[in-house]
Amino acid sequence: MPQSIRPGDELAGRYRLVDLLSESGGGRFWRAHDRVLERHVALHVIPAEDDRADALLEAARRSATVLDRRILRVLDAERVDGHCYVVNEWGSGTSMDIMLANNGALSPRRAAWVVSEVADSVAAAHAAGVTHGRLSPENVLVDATGAVRIIGCCVDAALHGLGPAEPAGDVRDLAGLLYAGLTGRWAGGSPSAVTPAPSGPAGVLRPRQVRAGIPRVLDALCDELLNGRHARTRDPRDLGSARAVHAALVDFVGDATGMQEAMAAAHPGRHEIVSLPAVPELKARDAGPVTGSRLGDTAERPRTRTPAPDPAPEPQPRPQPQPQPQPQPRLEPPPAPAPARSADLPTQAGVPIFDDESDDVSWFAARNETPPPPPPFEDPPERPLFAPEPEDGRPVRRARHPLATAPAAQPGEYWPWDTGRTTGSGLLPVVDDDEPPPGRRWLRLAVALTVLLLLGVAVLVAYNLGRGRTLLGAEPDDPPTTSTPSSSATAGDPTPSASPGVPVEGVTARDLDPQGEPPEENPEDVAAVVDGDPATTWETSTYKQDLGPRGLKEGVGLVLDLGASVPVSAVDLTLVGSPTAVTLYLSDDDPAEITGDITGDITGLTEVGADAEFGIEGTITTASGSTGRYLVVWLTSLPRTDDGQFRAEVAEVVVRG
Repeated sequence: MPQSIRPGDELAGRYRLVDLLSESGGGRFWRAHDRVLERHVALHVIPAEDDRADALLEAARRSATVLDRRILRVLDAERVDGHCYVVNEWGSGTSMDIMLANNGALSPRRAAWVVSEVADSVAAAHAAGVTHGRLSPENVLVDATGAVRIIGCCVDAALHGLGPAEPAGDVRDLAGLLYAGLTGRWAGGSPSAVTPAPSGPAGVLRPRQVRAGIPRVLDALCDELLNGRHARTRDPRDLGSARAVHAALVDFVGDATGMQEAMAAAHPGRHEIVSLPAVPELKARDAGPVTGSRLGDTAERPRTRTPAPDPAPEPQPRPQPQPQPQPQPRLEPPPAPAPARSADLPTQAGVPIFDDESDDVSWFAARNETPPPPPPFEDPPERPLFAPEPEDGRPVRRARHPLATAPAAQPGEYWPWDTGRTTGSGLLPVVDDDEPPPGRRWLRLAVALTVLLLLGVAVLVAYNLGRGRTLLGAEPDDPPTTSTPSSSATAGDPTPSASPGVPVEGVTARDLDPQGEPPEENPEDVAAVVDGDPATTWETSTYKQDLGPRGLKEGVGLVLDLGASVPVSAVDLTLVGSPTAVTLYLSDDDPAEITGDITGDITGLTEVGADAEFGIEGTITTASGSTGRYLVVWLTSLPRTDDGQFRAEVAEVVVRG
């Protein structure tokens, strides 16, 4: 039997045991101090005769072959004194399970970044032929700088009696880490103390069913790795490897600048060293020893104050008043009542005065004489309540001109009005004249100018309407797509004034779906878009998510064969539902031969027009000089149906040349 080890003991003559962190299954996990390299290490110890000893040493050898900055390395492994131990690099931080328990689920971008860091290190280990085996939230740390660290690579699985794991197990645990970061629930294959994820008849519930607001890309990734569904909602790639999971998460995160700093700020370390400012030392005096209250000889103090008898209870004792009657120290005159707050006002009576030259102490004495009261306020001069009547008997009014000045008031008089022509009382006689005041003259002028301006605008609008133009004189908009060209348009005049072009005759159409399996999009109805009947339509397939770079397909559309290479000036579209993103391409070569197995980019074709939010009916004008035989109407975003899915429906397409 091996000798029992306790804190303070040394193992192998090198590792001093400091703290016992955990103990289970006959093994102990210590924080130890390496006396050779003077650093802290993590130490796993089990009895040498334990059945797991050989597997533990073998796991330590495999883990030591992985060199990655995020994986805590194996530093030593040996049997000695009846013990089998493995020494790992010491890492400090907050494990993911504690982080989720304290702060809840992470934001989608932070969760994806943390798991992408773990997936990158696991992919490096898989490339070296090493698997982790127990990639649970307890084995993922975020240190004080926000960096991600992984502990227990191979060793943790061996301590739990597990053999070498398969890479697929680590991949499922990666999906479980992403699920835990998004929802706070654990769905991986390895055991964990985190609350298990809820499940249904088809397997683990998707993250979006547990917590709202999770992006569909991460939701589909978790569902695909944990339940094997939604494999067609992403670009085709092998998600059975840690490297593919890392690539998918990096695509979602994008530029990761500042993510590590954000994680450090959101999850600060629990053990912080608080530094207090240094207390300045008090300069000692050169005088001899001072007794009593250290305030000098009591013979020099005023009779009304005595020092505190014992300085020990208070570091800075203040003199206390004697019980005999005190002279009146109030500064207010005796007749005036004292304010309610006067008792709280500080006084300098009894404050010591130190002499820097002689080291003597004197005291401020209370005032014995009452100061004289302040002089009384002078009464303000009387103000006239009513203005006197003028001598001539005419009615008066106040002066309204701001620049009018009044004669200087005589001493003892008070006149609150500034007046011009005064009556001696600050009032002006009423002047009976026909001239309006200056303000009214300006108002009349402004009204007259406004009337003239409105009259001129009315004349201009009537003139423009008489010429058949808009209110502002611009050319009128193009006629609706359903209207026929003007009777003056002929074959030799392809751009009549009332239409952007003449409809091209003999147009045929076919569907275009290069990413479909099979590559077709309701070809039996495609002739309805060129039959001249808006009641007949061609519609795309119904999709559960929109098209685009993050969708199932980049786009679908139509190919219109114009019969020959002709100039194209505009395309009239009549759709059902909106909005729809439409892009027009033109080429002299058949798009079926150009595109081949395209993955979304219409390579080899020339873009001639686009509308990102096309409505139900309208016209897209092509670029100047656009000529070709094959016109591609490419739909990259479909309108939403009533049941929340996506489908486009085209009634008519008219090409104008």
